[in-house]
Amino acid sequence: MPHPRNLIETLLRMRRLWQAALFISIAAILFLATTSASYPIPSSDNDKVNHIIAFIELTILTRLAWPRLSALWFAPALLSFGLMLEAVQATLPYRHFSMADVLADAFGIAIGMLPWPGLRIARQADLRDSPDSV
Repeated sequence: MPHPRNLIETLLRMRRLWQAALFISIAAILFLATTSASYPIPSSDNDKVNHIIAFIELTILTRLAWPRLSALWFAPALLSFGLMLEAVQATLPYRHFSMADVLADAFGIAIGMLPWPGLRIARQADLRDSPDSV
């Protein structure tokens, strides 16, 4: 039976999995941010907490999907996504633009950028990433 640490390390290196999870999350967040329907999903009564959690998740998934990508590239892209969501919501009759939501998104990105041990494992090259692999 494989050691749990090896399983975790293998899972953390599965970049295609994290990329798929990121794109699914973006689609789900886009849908939830623009729908007028009420869905029974776990969420906070405070909308800002929902924004923080969503952008922590998006940041961590981005870091796992592309572990060598600089934060100078993905942090502005994620914040632009949050701003775009607010711009779209401003055009909807049942939503409104909120700069406080964009600030909550930025706070979530900042938390997601904090160092954590899993990313060190995900960044390490394995044999499949080697230019000398057969």
